[in-house]
Amino acid sequence: MGCGSSYVERTPRSRARFEEAKRVLPGGVSYSIRYFEPYPFYVSRAEGQKLWDLDGNEYTDYWVGHGALIMGHSYPPVLEAAMSQLREYVHVGLPHEWEVKLAEQVSRMVESVEQVRFTNSGTEAAMYACRLARAYTGRRFIGKFEGGWHGGYDCLHVGVHPPYNLPGSLGILEESLKYTILLPYNDLEGVREKIGGRDLAAIIVEPVLGAGGAIPASPDFLKGLREVCDDLGAVLIFDEVITGFRLSPGGAQKLYGVKPDLTVFGKILGGGEFPAGGFGGRGELMELLDQIKRPEAHRRAFQGGTYAANPITTRAGYTLLRELERRPEIYQRINALGEKARRSLEHVFESHDIQAHITGIGSMVGIHFTPEKPRDARAAQLTKDLKLAKLFFKTLLDEKIIYLTPETPHLFISASHTEEDAEKLVQAAEKFAKTHHPNHL
Repeated sequence: MGCGSSYVERTPRSRARFEEAKRVLPGGVSYSIRYFEPYPFYVSRAEGQKLWDLDGNEYTDYWVGHGALIMGHSYPPVLEAAMSQLREYVHVGLPHEWEVKLAEQVSRMVESVEQVRFTNSGTEAAMYACRLARAYTGRRFIGKFEGGWHGGYDCLHVGVHPPYNLPGSLGILEESLKYTILLPYNDLEGVREKIGGRDLAAIIVEPVLGAGGAIPASPDFLKGLREVCDDLGAVLIFDEVITGFRLSPGGAQKLYGVKPDLTVFGKILGGGEFPAGGFGGRGELMELLDQIKRPEAHRRAFQGGTYAANPITTRAGYTLLRELERRPEIYQRINALGEKARRSLEHVFESHDIQAHITGIGSMVGIHFTPEKPRDARAAQLTKDLKLAKLFFKTLLDEKIIYLTPETPHLFISASHTEEDAEKLVQAAEKFAKTHHPNHL
């Protein structure tokens, strides 16, 4: 369903640019999730919680770089760190002090991480973590959850969207999924049943489903996964690409009180502004990457990359993590705003008899147009009113509010968002609810 005339009328330059983009970019974008009907607007400037398009329209942004920009856009300390590094050296292909400083910072903030290796994306980090788990255990099977998003690595890119028994892309061979077990989220007995007697190398899990709609795992579920992995001698991997350093300085694992063996990180390791990823964990696992202890390539696990731990990314990441460590009040504020938004949105929908439910935790907010509050991606996706979800996106876009995504709304609060922004979000939801109240349809 396309956006209303107000959006089309105020964005002629974006419309023209999209027509040009379609000639040189498949679908007009570099990542399909960035498209929405009738066309996306093109950003010309970003600062704090605000975006401006080519026509000068100002938007309140709850997309915030796929959740990576916890401080908002163009955070001065991060940009200043990057500019300082630009003046010194940019790419050398050799060790430098900022990769060490960032590694020390990650290890200090995340208790389970004794050692860490850096990558250029969360996809790479998840891939290497799974490889490391297989190398450590000598086993084959990786358990991942329905609705869990871990990037584009073949053996994990399955069961992301309905139908959950199919690969998430053309070109993924059945053989690539031979040793992947699809598991039910928030269902410990179902997990045990699905694993059966297979030689499990690892379970990889998002403590809060991201693409699945900001659905948190229950504390007992994550604790149960820890017990399952301990009982089977398998590796527990937390994918904290989204939740890492967002839900708390120590990530979701600190909040839940569950220590994984390996943790996958993403964009925030680049200050939220630069391509980044990483994985880390217990020393006895990470030791398998050590070329000093294991000089023969066939006796160690491989990880590498020309731009891995590049100076600009690591300096920006170190600067941001130091800020987050020094300023715990940031978390108090964004989590309070997130809680306020969830309560207020729930009230709006209830008071207007809109069939919708709010999920999330901390600074993450999920909106589900479903009959019941979903505890897993299957319920969220298979029972939702897709038409209503798209109408909600249209209404908020007309009110100059942007978030991920039309089909599965999930919003991220940054430190730049204000009480006034939260009020405007609720007012926009109120406008939608009044217009789409069952008695008016």
